Amino acid sequence: MSAQKDRWVSSFSFLLFCASSIPTHGSARVLQELSPQRYFSALQAGRASLAYFSHNVSPGARPFLEQIENSAEALQDYGISVVKVNCPKEDISRYCGKENALRTAYLFSALLFNEVKYVETLADLQNIENALKGKANMVFAYVPATGTAEHRAVMEAAFVYGTVHQFVLTTEATLLKDSSTDEPDVSSASLVFCHCQRATDLLQPCRRTAMEQALTMLNIHRHLKLMGAPLVTEVAEDPEKVSTVHLQLGLPLVFILSQKETYEADRRTAEFVAWQLLGKAGVALLSRDLLGLNVLRRSNIALKTPDEGVPIKYLLLEDTDEVITLVKDKNKVKQIQEDEGEEEDEDEKEDNNQDIQDDEVVEAVSRDKKRELPLEQIRVLTEETFRSAVLETALTVVLFYASWESVSLAVLRSYTEVADHLEGTQGVLLSRVNCWDWPGICTEENVTQFPTIKIYKKGERSVIYDGMWGTKELTSFIMLSRVSCPLKLVTIDEAEGYLRGEFPSELSSYHHTSLLGVFSTATSEAREAFEEAGNILSGHVTMGMYFEDDTLALSRKYGVSPPALLLDRGRGESVESITLSKQSAQDMVQVIRYELLDIFPEITVQNLPHYLQLRKPFLILFSDGDIGQMESEEMLKLAKGRPQQAFVACWLNLKKTPVGRGILKAYFATVPSLPVLIWVNLHVGGQVFKFPSEQSIAEMNILSWLEKLKAGLEIPSSTLSEEDWKPPLPAYDFLQMMETAMPELSLHTSHHHRDTLKQHPPESPGGHTVTQDEPSQETKAEKVGSPGRDLRGTAPRLAAREKQGKRHSEL
Repeated sequence: MSAQKDRWVSSFSFLLFCASSIPTHGSARVLQELSPQRYFSALQAGRASLAYFSHNVSPGARPFLEQIENSAEALQDYGISVVKVNCPKEDISRYCGKENALRTAYLFSALLFNEVKYVETLADLQNIENALKGKANMVFAYVPATGTAEHRAVMEAAFVYGTVHQFVLTTEATLLKDSSTDEPDVSSASLVFCHCQRATDLLQPCRRTAMEQALTMLNIHRHLKLMGAPLVTEVAEDPEKVSTVHLQLGLPLVFILSQKETYEADRRTAEFVAWQLLGKAGVALLSRDLLGLNVLRRSNIALKTPDEGVPIKYLLLEDTDEVITLVKDKNKVKQIQEDEGEEEDEDEKEDNNQDIQDDEVVEAVSRDKKRELPLEQIRVLTEETFRSAVLETALTVVLFYASWESVSLAVLRSYTEVADHLEGTQGVLLSRVNCWDWPGICTEENVTQFPTIKIYKKGERSVIYDGMWGTKELTSFIMLSRVSCPLKLVTIDEAEGYLRGEFPSELSSYHHTSLLGVFSTATSEAREAFEEAGNILSGHVTMGMYFEDDTLALSRKYGVSPPALLLDRGRGESVESITLSKQSAQDMVQVIRYELLDIFPEITVQNLPHYLQLRKPFLILFSDGDIGQMESEEMLKLAKGRPQQAFVACWLNLKKTPVGRGILKAYFATVPSLPVLIWVNLHVGGQVFKFPSEQSIAEMNILSWLEKLKAGLEIPSSTLSEEDWKPPLPAYDFLQMMETAMPELSLHTSHHHRDTLKQHPPESPGGHTVTQDEPSQETKAEKVGSPGRDLRGTAPRLAAREKQGKRHSEL
């Protein structure tokens, strides 16, 4: 038979009634004789026809044909035409030329002509599919034979749903094999729902969702109801009160917990999960921002079953594969909850045995992990929101971190305290990017280690924060970054006001020294270097710059020739003048950093690195509290004297900086009586000398003692080890770690998840590989982000964080 048979809907053996019982009255011949092609093309909706297929009528079949001819006129009164179909000799299809069909007629009804189409070839099926794309969905059914219970179920479903979906039927086993990736069971009927309405690209096959139950009318109705339900339901109420068609049909409902900052990513994740579970479970997006349920804080998945009285289970899962397994394996829920309980018990055991901790930060974070961080004031940035946030806000602070890494979590705690201090500050946005979830952003921003903080100002390049991670230091850096560095001043009054500390009121507590660069029109090269130095030091210092026509008047007042620096340390002292003899930006940075150091500083954990960078010997006065006025005056005279360029004169308060007690124990067997003056050269030799306790701490006594040290007449109290002072663990290169743990990301060759997905398109629920396209929502779920790999909601990768944390020593 030709492809015209796609108009055939149903057939059955028609028992002819006796012709003698129907009068003919010698009427005109009404029996039509047509070729197979003309017959099937002439079928019309709402008409039925009785057809007899034959090559040459055999003598034995002639009486049967005569009875059909005699019945033609009577059947015509019932709207049924009688047709003799003359089959070509070469036609050996289903109806033509079969021996067992010599005494069989077929009743063809075109009643469901628009609802059901019959196909025999893959090309016919693809043509129908292409015609439906973007318009309607298709229900494709295979039955081994017509007239069966499964066939009847499909026809009844077509009668009900034929105006909504296009039904297509086949009995060809070869067609079933061609349209399936697995070896199909041709002995059993099957039904597939084809989502053609969502497809707009002719080159993209329609997604297919197979019905896994037996082909009955009830199961078909249930399957079509599920296919017609929303792919993802958005929920903003108590999930205990939510009811969907899935729950009504006895299927579970999976909630993906989301928040507004990650809504787009969570929506894509939910859509990906929904496609994988289509027909097996419903998927809903639950906004935790609109709920006050504490149980949601640590969880990222909730599962509601259709069973009455069973409470919703809140779980913490690593990726969407676990969600799919959760639905398919009912025992998985209990297993996950047991594993979480075991992990908490193990963590408590580790907390109780601090000797096994290899890092103090890891130990502290692990011990304090159950304390929830107030992250409401810190905006979560994703691939969709990062660029817009940086461009829309005057000053955007971004913390790049990893949600499973201990140092990142410790810094995140300080970051929340900074957010409290800066609450309500106009033009400042505090945000965070979890590099474990959004490695593309971190790679583009050249963030190779975490945690990292960067400041983004409109129209300027970003600045990396390289200071201490304490709340006070972070807050100061952010506030000082708001002011242009250097600040260009246009009048002498402005310049002198700047030197007196006349800053905006909100910055009054975040600066100590006023630093003003003075330049003439002839020193443009030095001025450009000074501006570059200001960009480097932005956030760390406040710098002003004056280069107007009356620069010489200002220079003469302070006795200096441009280019020069003027410093007011804010202690009521006179303004200091420094001539800038070097012209490069890096040289100016070094000069400025040195000049901003205190003459006789109190050493703390925060400022020690700045003085260590000078690579000079230390003359340290250790004191158990504030030093006396006499000692302070004598040490200050010493620091201001001629030898000050050779060493760093400083003091350390053990009450404010308790680590000083450990330093003294490293220098001596026991802590000596305080105050005690120590000379130590950490950079050469590591020898430690103790100032004689019987001598008073006076400038002349100390200078005399230093001369003896220089001459080699003093014996060191101890010598420090030559072992390098290095961190106990190397810095994290998270990109390398992620590539090793998750090779599918391939970050070094592709900076975006979407690139990886283009190389490895996911499979549709029906088993067919789906080509990615732009318009459809479900394919966007696979193009952007990393669906099927991780959950990026409010609690992304927390489980991974805990597991990685246990391998901290290996990293």
